[in-house]
Amino acid sequence: MPSFEVATPGKRYFAKVERGILEKVSYYLPETPGKLFIVTTEDVWRLHGARLARTLARPHSIIFFRGGELNKRLFAVEEMAEQMVACGADRRSLVLAFGGGIVGDMAGFLAASFMRGIPVVQVPTTLLAQVDASIGGKTGVNLVSGKNLFGAFHQPEAVLIDPEVLTTLQDREYRAGLYEVIKCGVIASPRLFEIMFRHSEDVLAKTPAVVDEMISECVRIKAEVVTADEREGGLRRILNFGHTIGHALEAETNYTRFLHGEAVAFGMAAIVQLALLTGDLSASSASDVLKTILQYGPIPSLEDISSERLAMRLAQDKKTVLGQVHFVMPQRIGSVKVVSGVDEQLVLSAIRAALG
Repeated sequence: MPSFEVATPGKRYFAKVERGILEKVSYYLPETPGKLFIVTTEDVWRLHGARLARTLARPHSIIFFRGGELNKRLFAVEEMAEQMVACGADRRSLVLAFGGGIVGDMAGFLAASFMRGIPVVQVPTTLLAQVDASIGGKTGVNLVSGKNLFGAFHQPEAVLIDPEVLTTLQDREYRAGLYEVIKCGVIASPRLFEIMFRHSEDVLAKTPAVVDEMISECVRIKAEVVTADEREGGLRRILNFGHTIGHALEAETNYTRFLHGEAVAFGMAAIVQLALLTGDLSASSASDVLKTILQYGPIPSLEDISSERLAMRLAQDKKTVLGQVHFVMPQRIGSVKVVSGVDEQLVLSAIRAALG
């Protein structure tokens, strides 16, 4: 059972990857006397709720979130908080996030805010959440202006990852998560990238050994990065490879067309094009990354997307500092750097090239 420690100044916890751990969740819950509140969606609960509920030997209430990026807003956090109050929540209560990345962000922010902070445990049920979103304590909601602009760092008590739940994941959701796996390979793991590049049939078939290795390697990378830099002051910024332009694409389409991983795929393709233009990445490495992204497509149509409008949205990204847009630029497979002050015309040209 792979287990990876995340050690930050304020919290030390483990992210565990184990098939069947969903039926052992109760064993890993902190011993708090308060009530347990499970934040989930109706579809996740219908598919996996019975397995989770069988393990719980303490009073609990289910808080259903409607799901989707459009509902990842402050009003939904307030609605859930009101439900918790009505069900007798107090400072000793515990939140369990049971769902994908959006549920994890919402439940984490709810826990960070409710009575100024109560514990949360993350039990992710999508590939994207398992390899990225559930680890590291980033929580938050979207504003009309942009993605995840309102939130807090709130580290979980534990992250419990059961790859078996992915057998029920819709194909599009699974593929969207694979783009985050590609991201991890490009930024920090040539071996992981090699798996994604050369073994796409096994990856897409959800071959257990390949899936488990894929998830474990991503969790290892995320745990090490967060341990070194909890609040994105330095190293942690490399995890944003593809996200700056990807977030702009999500906002430009009002969070209705692209899954997060699909937007990140486009963002990675655009940054690869930018790295080619700046001379930071070789043509052969760029070709390998673009080919790997295409293997796990398709993503929704980009035909009506304006490159100019995407470029304008970059200034609203939360990683923009003093007007300077920061990009995670690949140098070779397994190594990236963070740059700012890139010529705006080069950025525009890269976006146009990625749009095709």
